[in-house]
Amino acid sequence: MLEFISIFVHLLYTSRYKSSTEVYKCTPQIKLMKITLKQKKLADGMISLYVEYYKGSSTNLQGKRIHLRDFEYLKLYLHPEPKSVKEKKENKETLALAENIFAIRKAEYIQGKYDLKDKVKSKRLFLTYFEELTEEKQKQDSSNNYGNWFSTLQHLKKVVPKNMTFDEIDENLIKKVRKYFEKDALTKSELSLSQNSKYSYFNKFKAALRNAFDDGYLTVNYAAKIKSFDQAESQREYLTFDELQSLAKAECKYPVLKKAFLFSCLSGLRWSDINTLVWSEVRDEGDVFKVNFRQEKTDGVEYLYISKQARELLGERQDPQDRVFKGLKYGMTYNTEIIRWCNRAAVPKHITFHSARHTNAVLLLENGADIYTVSKRLGHREIRTTAIYAKIVDSKMKEAAEIIPELKLEM
Repeated sequence: MLEFISIFVHLLYTSRYKSSTEVYKCTPQIKLMKITLKQKKLADGMISLYVEYYKGSSTNLQGKRIHLRDFEYLKLYLHPEPKSVKEKKENKETLALAENIFAIRKAEYIQGKYDLKDKVKSKRLFLTYFEELTEEKQKQDSSNNYGNWFSTLQHLKKVVPKNMTFDEIDENLIKKVRKYFEKDALTKSELSLSQNSKYSYFNKFKAALRNAFDDGYLTVNYAAKIKSFDQAESQREYLTFDELQSLAKAECKYPVLKKAFLFSCLSGLRWSDINTLVWSEVRDEGDVFKVNFRQEKTDGVEYLYISKQARELLGERQDPQDRVFKGLKYGMTYNTEIIRWCNRAAVPKHITFHSARHTNAVLLLENGADIYTVSKRLGHREIRTTAIYAKIVDSKMKEAAEIIPELKLEM
């Protein structure tokens, strides 16, 4: 198969289209794309194989060079250091399969490059494609983002025909899906979706369409043709200092969950960053402690100072590549335990793991930290995101509540 594809690629370049140089002279708008088979080490230690489509680069208004890349994750994985005969055999077979797929992708690119219609992609089932994207999100980030993708998939199964292929997608379908989320979609409790759920689920649908367009499954970017739902300002549940103190004293069934949650309250780290934190990212520099890590959500490198108490929560240093919070998992079991833990602590709030991050922001602002510092610590790209917490702790608003003198009431 691989030999056939190599011959096919050679013929396309030499026999039918002569040299690539001649083609570019005739059609200067066509840009050369470099396709590469690459590897990426995952949090669980396995190596993921993927194809990178490098489309060159452009320069933004600030003169910064921006590289244009797309990725196709093959859902094929290698053992990092195969020891047994079985693991070595699996690696060999997996790598051979990946290389065959890689060769096919290069041949497909040549078909698309010279405007030869790719019938295979257009006949692909949309729901299958969306399900694969959802599975990839689970491998990349097993927190709330995956949950939103999974919920969106369950809703789409109710409105998108099971056998619908990409060449059957049109603007009418997009409008139909939007109308479904706006008027017909219900929660498990048979209630209408909240405004933010509509916003989140429909945006996941649009993201899949955008991804499909970039991958060549669609010839029209339908995601750009229809408006998203407006996002409502969400209520950010948090713990007061006294509530956090009660929680710290109460029993939690899973010690690693308690330690991770309290660390998030003291540091402001997201669940995804806490879950992937390894000891090489924890820096002890005398009496100064910090974590240097790459933020999962924004992919930005962060240098975060933490308190002595936060460092003590982490315990004794282990091997550099060991996870700091071994055994921490995302799922219904741990989410339910947080609620039970709050009940034991007599905290009457619906607290999730992300509430720890909100708690950190509120406690910092209440204790004198300025909004810019809090924004930097939380890794927010825009100050307006942090400003939501400032509304919670607005001291002037609290003072205003007591300005009016007490009335002498006779009821």
